Amino acid sequence: MKLDICHVTRYRYDSSVTDSVNEIRLTPRTDERQACYQHRLVIEPNVQLLSYEDYFGNRVHSFTANDPHRELVITSYSTVVTRDRDVIWKAAWGPEESWSRLRSEDFIDGNAEYLLPTAYASFHPSVGVYAAGISGEDEGVFGFVRNAASAIYGDFEYKPLSTGVHTTAEELIGIGTGVCQDFAHLLLAVCRLRGVPARYVSGYHYVGDLQGRDADFEQASHAWVEVYIPGVGWQGIDPTNNNLIDWRYVKLGHGRDYTDIVPVKGIYRGASGQTLQVSVDVRLGESA
Repeated sequence: MKLDICHVTRYRYDSSVTDSVNEIRLTPRTDERQACYQHRLVIEPNVQLLSYEDYFGNRVHSFTANDPHRELVITSYSTVVTRDRDVIWKAAWGPEESWSRLRSEDFIDGNAEYLLPTAYASFHPSVGVYAAGISGEDEGVFGFVRNAASAIYGDFEYKPLSTGVHTTAEELIGIGTGVCQDFAHLLLAVCRLRGVPARYVSGYHYVGDLQGRDADFEQASHAWVEVYIPGVGWQGIDPTNNNLIDWRYVKLGHGRDYTDIVPVKGIYRGASGQTLQVSVDVRLGESA
């Protein structure tokens, strides 16, 4: 399916600022499930862009706006073609064999970055207690992950503005409500505590005219998780909507948690006061 995406980030400052140094991670990836056919960035004020891949293979654009300005606008236009990936519900390996693979020393060493706790996906005692209560190991790695995502979906209420970008997994447990970023961080922690490599994914979710909880309350910007299933590979799963990843999802990038894949981040010299507005529009593209 062809999806057209427009993502606008607008900063307004109380007074003129200078030397605004920024990194942008807004380029959709191309992989076995999606292909980025077009991506264009428009920056106001006009700047020179540099591009590189970070450690995780995400495309990064960086720039510096040296001249005084009261507003910074970053507009990202993308056209992405997605498809439903064939999901293997049961890997060729049985439960015992797949868990044994995850617990082998060479596998743990090779995937340590996606098995260790982070500031947001922490191994706080409350997270450990929650993870211990999730069953399904006898159904294999995939079965356990599905149960974990379903538990998070059922145990926590999606409530916009109930948390912030710095909310941790243990804080979500204490609050009981959160947004997609919080649900993703908790699923990361649960999987890693049980030895399943998991990585944080940022992107977009096309909801069209869907209604209700299954539609995801956020209009488009989204976060979910990819887990490693022995015999299958990396599989995407969305605890906010209790879905496996399908054509409605567009991946921007992945990392250990949100801090590795912040869409726009930077520093500047000048006024401390600023306002931020972000709008994202995802639409079905015209057929060729």
